This record gives sequence, C-alpha cells and structure tokens, in this order.
Amino acid sequence: MPPTTSTSLFFLDQTARKHPQAPALVTPERLITYREYHQRVIATARQLHQLGVSQGDRVAILADNSPDYLVLLMALWSVGGVAVPVSTRWPLGWIQRALQLTACQLLVTDAPHRRLIPPDFSPVLPLSQVAVSQLTAPDSLFAPKGTAVLSADATIIFTSGSSGEPKAALHTLGNHYYSARGSNRNIPVGPGDRWLLSLPLYHVGGLAIPVRAALGGGAVVFPPPEQSLLENLERFKVTHLSLVATQLRRLLQSGKSTPHPGTLKAVLLGGSAFPPALIEEAWQRSLPIHTSYGSTEMASQITTTPPGAPLDRLLTSGRPLPYREVRIAPDGEIQVRGATLFRGYLQNEGLDPARTPDGWFLTGDLGELDEQGYLIVRGRKDNRFISGGENIQPEAIERTLLQLPEVEQATVVPVDDPEFGQRPCAFLKLLPGHSLQEDRIREHLVHHLPRFMIPDRFYPWPEESLPGGLKPNRQILQQIAREKQPRKK
Repeated sequence: MPPTTSTSLFFLDQTARKHPQAPALVTPERLITYREYHQRVIATARQLHQLGVSQGDRVAILADNSPDYLVLLMALWSVGGVAVPVSTRWPLGWIQRALQLTACQLLVTDAPHRRLIPPDFSPVLPLSQVAVSQLTAPDSLFAPKGTAVLSADATIIFTSGSSGEPKAALHTLGNHYYSARGSNRNIPVGPGDRWLLSLPLYHVGGLAIPVRAALGGGAVVFPPPEQSLLENLERFKVTHLSLVATQLRRLLQSGKSTPHPGTLKAVLLGGSAFPPALIEEAWQRSLPIHTSYGSTEMASQITTTPPGAPLDRLLTSGRPLPYREVRIAPDGEIQVRGATLFRGYLQNEGLDPARTPDGWFLTGDLGELDEQGYLIVRGRKDNRFISGGENIQPEAIERTLLQLPEVEQATVVPVDDPEFGQRPCAFLKLLPGHSLQEDRIREHLVHHLPRFMIPDRFYPWPEESLPGGLKPNRQILQQIAREKQPRKK
C-alpha cells in the first residue's frame, strides 16, 4: 500500500537536519540550501503520491540536468518508486524500445525533449509540473514519516551500448548508497565542497555525484552549458570534478599553465581508458587527479587511486573501494562483486542476475592486479580479434593513436579480410583545425606497434551516425567500416 504521507530518504533527511543552511544545489541564478532541497523533495514525493506513483512503480525521465530533475529523482526514491533515466541523445527507436522494456507507468520530460517522446506512449507529464520548485508552507514539510528501504529497487540505468543496444541494469537504493559511502571514504565530500555536475544524470557516473554530495553534505553545481569547463570551475569555486578523457584533454588545452582554480581538491577520471600521456600531463600540471575503473553494473566506481597518488599508481586504475571486491579469472577477465552490484539485467521474460553462483559478475574486461593490489585494465574481452593468427586488442592501438596531440578520440574495429581473416580499421576524432594525415599517423604507429597491429585504413569520426553516449558504439562503427571497404573485383 502506498504511504499516506511522504517517506524519508534517510541520508538526505539526516544531512538536511544536520546542515540545514549548507549549500545543496548551486545554479547560475541561485543557491539552494539543504533545508529547501529536502523540503522540495518531500513536497514532490507527496505530488507523486497524488499522481498514483507508489512502491515499485517505474517513472522514465527524459530531460537535461537540472535541480528539478534531481528533486524528482530523490522524491521517487522517497516513495519507493524506480527512476528510469533516459538518454536525451538517443534516437527515437532506442527510446521507444527502452520504454517498452522497462514498462514505465509515467514519462516525465522537459520542453526541449518532447519531440523525442514516442507518439504511442502515455501518460507524459512536464517536469515543471511534477517537481515542486515553489514552496507555499515550507515549515510543515520538514517532518516526513517512514524510511526509504535500501533493498528497494531504485533505478534502471542503461549501459553505454558500446557493443550494441544498451542493456537495462536494475539497481537498488543500497547499491547507490554503498557506492557513495565507499567513494566518500576515499575522496571525502563535506559541507562547503562543490561537485560540478559535468556528466548527464542518465549516466551512472553523473547520477553518483548527487548521492555522494547528499551523503556527505556537499553541493551539486549545475553549470550553464554555454560556458567552458574552466570558466565553470572558476565561476562556481568547484572543489570536486568528474571527467571523461575528452573533457580532461580540453581542460588541459585551455591555455593556462595551471588549468584549474585553487579550490579544486579532486578530479575523478572515469568513463573509459585514459591515454598515459594525458595522465602524465595532468599530474605534471598539478591537477589532483584520481584514476578509476567502474561500470554501470557496479553503480559507478569499483577501483580508484587514493589522494596524492604518485604517477606510477595513477597509470593504474587504483585499488578496490570499500564494499567492492575484485578478482582476476584464469583467462584474465576482471570479476567483481559487493554491496554495489546491481540486481541484474531487465529482460522481457524477467530479470537476468548475470552472476556466478557465488555472486561474481563477469565484466568482460581483461586486466591484472599488481603486487600492491592495483588494477591494470587491458581492454574488452569481446573486442579482441585474430588477424593472420595474431591476437589484436583494439584498445592497445587506440592508446597509441591517442598519443598524437591532434587525436581527441580513437576507436579501432575489425573488418573481414580474405587473406588475414580480419584486419583493424580506425576511426579518428580530431581536434578542431586538424585534418586527417594518414602518413603522419602511420609513421607514429610504426615506431610503437608491430606491423600487424597497424590499421589498414583510417576514417574520420562519423558523428552524425552515432547515438549519444560516453562510449562509442563499436557495432555501428564496424558496420560503417564494412560499408567503406573497397569492393573486390
């Protein structure tokens, strides 16, 4: 039975009572305290109850990052609802299939993305109508009853879809809570700290930021998209930052010798492999970086380096955080388990737990643990292919390509070859003002890779053909490479 009054999201409730005047949400227009944030969440939870949303109900959210989005997310957890964040960069077909798979009772969207709503889906409500942003009687809203349960389903987050269409990963509230607790033990967040929301809330790395902040009492900063990353860091006096490789590269190319304000305490790097040269440059320029390895299935971080780690440790992915375990299988596959591990993948016929009988999730990534317990990730097991009898790991070629200063992103995929079985082809995203110079690229690769690993062809990045995401879709790129292959006479 749904509650007659809103329940309490315990960690937000505790922080709001302990630090009511501490900043919780920071926008270009205003600062919202924990007291007001908490009150908005309670009011929105009551609104959800009036709309008929109760324990276990699934609500899709198709919107840009905003305080209202975050208030709705926390309110859903308060009433036991399940948030289904949907990427605003997906094509309509992907969105339609995602809504069908998750069987959402409601879709909440903002004005810019109403055009992405499948025509046959109902009901649809505006985010501005669901999330309460104006409080009429705030004092009466500060006494919720009940407690949100850690074992309750909380989110369905879609994987990046790097090898096909994304999978729907079901998490409990406890998965996100213990992910944040373990992270905050390694990278503390407290009142006065400000974590820039530089990743989308439909990505597990973005969603983890407000949970860490609420647990520790720090603020989430919503930056205006028209400003550069460095401008936002300086304007909002940011202390904590999460970046993928492309964002770090752009920050380092900002033109300043020290590309960050003095307030910055921690830069968490994740999302994909980082070129060693990029890590070294960031370290030399005094960025307080933490390298990491994570996954959607483990609710963000799995391993992370500690504060002040030396360069040799930053060239690894760090050690397992609290509430996580990591082991390496005999074939080199990374396996993980712990309190942050998701419940499983949603399927039309039910839920696939996707784990061994003793609770280990097989990541599909290859790696090793060094003598100090630090993880070194080698690449995806299912990305590896054979060319002329030689094993090729595409990530090794990609790391070498990313050493070139003009290359912003590189993905290598195999294409069929009558002589060697398969051969590598590379897609390159170059920085503005650069053109693809194949001779220069080949010359660089010859000095760093065996000849059988040098791609046969290099193609410009097909931006218009790829659905949005933090990782490129290798399946789509492989199809594009096949279509570009010269026809045999």
